[in-house]
Amino acid sequence: QVQLVESGGGLVQPGGSLRLSCAASGSTFSVRTMGWYRQAPGKERELVARIISGGDTDYVDSVKGRFTVSRDSAKNTLYLQMNSLKPEDTAVYYCNLINIYSYTYWGQGTQVTVSS
Repeated sequence: QVQLVESGGGLVQPGGSLRLSCAASGSTFSVRTMGWYRQAPGKERELVARIISGGDTDYVDSVKGRFTVSRDSAKNTLYLQMNSLKPEDTAVYYCNLINIYSYTYWGQGTQVTVSS
């Protein structure tokens, strides 16, 4: 079993920055990918950014150049640095982990609101 706990969400003005954290515990030794998804009201959940086990990263086009995903393996923590935030980035952000057996785990989500 894996537990994921997100933190770092909040209210920020357009153009501002936030850093999300996802602390993983449990059976984290067999990770295939870790990443961030988001879901805005009335929309489907979408992949924002992820790290694949070899270290490659993947971003949705709308955040390229503004968001950076990183992982501290020693701390079992995933980060999402979000810069130049826009109102359309407003959503609940979820941490995701997929292990080598294709089991998928989700965090409880953290709200990010970009508004003046």
